[in-house]
Amino acid sequence: MRILLGVSGGIAAYKAVLLLRLLREQGHAVRVIPTASALRFVGAPTFEALSGEPVTTEVFEDVEHVPHVALGQGADLVIVAPATADLLSRAATGRADDLLTSTLLTARCPVVMAPAMHTEMWEHPATRANVATLRERGVHVLEPASGRLTGADTGRGRLPEPEEIAEYALSVVVAGPAPGGPSGSRDLVARRVVVSAGGTREPIDPVRFIGNRSSGLQGVALARAAAERGAHVTLVAANIALEVLAGASSAGQGQGAGTVDVVRVESTADLRDAVRGAAAEADVVVMAAAVADFRPARTPDAKIKKVPGRPPAPIELVLNPDILAELAHERLRPGQVVVGFAAETGDETGDVLDLGRAKARRKGADLLVLNAVGGGRGFGTVTNEVTLLDGTGEVLGQVAGTKPEVADAVWDAVVKLLVPRA
Repeated sequence: MRILLGVSGGIAAYKAVLLLRLLREQGHAVRVIPTASALRFVGAPTFEALSGEPVTTEVFEDVEHVPHVALGQGADLVIVAPATADLLSRAATGRADDLLTSTLLTARCPVVMAPAMHTEMWEHPATRANVATLRERGVHVLEPASGRLTGADTGRGRLPEPEEIAEYALSVVVAGPAPGGPSGSRDLVARRVVVSAGGTREPIDPVRFIGNRSSGLQGVALARAAAERGAHVTLVAANIALEVLAGASSAGQGQGAGTVDVVRVESTADLRDAVRGAAAEADVVVMAAAVADFRPARTPDAKIKKVPGRPPAPIELVLNPDILAELAHERLRPGQVVVGFAAETGDETGDVLDLGRAKARRKGADLLVLNAVGGGRGFGTVTNEVTLLDGTGEVLGQVAGTKPEVADAVWDAVVKLLVPRA
């Protein structure tokens, strides 16, 4: 894929270096187009060394190739990270006073902007109006994250992490110009879908919890892909960062596409209530969330104190309800398709596939998406590799790629299981 990486002049420009390396490691050709201010934060030699391509801010260099037009015409994707308040303003008003803004005017591929600025700048009516204008024109503008900003300041305006930007931006390309992923399929039009995503947290006391490493990226990709295919999606999001949820909130923007409604939850009990409530009207339920198997038997009202010289008291755990098995056996709506996810590592009783097959038979879902985790695989990464199993544990196929690509493969398998509408 041919990607243009625009970098504007903010302190978060250093993260563009990490994003560049990530995209290159995934095999994409990337050319960096910085603003003059960006080069005051990160020098051109750094971008050139990591991209293997020349870096310039000017439209008057390499003039015989008309770069301010040719770059945009030849790109498959444009990412601007960070996008400062100044850059958003210039893009919204159609300015063309450097190579980056000129390229934005000629690009006909998807454009993704990841803003980064101080909270006051992000919340200013001028910036909000510029963002609204860009979104109306089809530009995908991420919501900034909350956290540490320049100096001692904290708040909304932090650039999302490079992995999150890459995941979202690549999902936009996979979705393609027409609703429904790379093929433009509309095979979920008017279907109601429930997707759970993220990882549940079980409180130990008012401060601490038992959790897991799930980022929610795969579940968000599933929700977005379903909406692009025309479905009305309820995304039950367990402890997913706001910048990750931005990948779902932009879904359904194409003509005739579906919608995504987000319900935020924390514990397994919360997630169970939300999923069951939405599943009563759903054609498909996808349990992609990493749901805690156990929870503390008791949760005190006050923080558990450390007593010097005394070991901590044991925490008694009890089983959480098996939400996937419940849904698979009850079928809250006739003809409902239930899909489960299984993250396995393998142990002394069997390898990942052995454990997945046993789980598929035990859970009773129509489809089980099995993936190996650990060692840098699965949780928090921009790619995934899964095996699709039917309810008997038989292998239906294997899929490897970005999480949006995996999501489309899962929906391809689900569509084959749906009862045709009368």
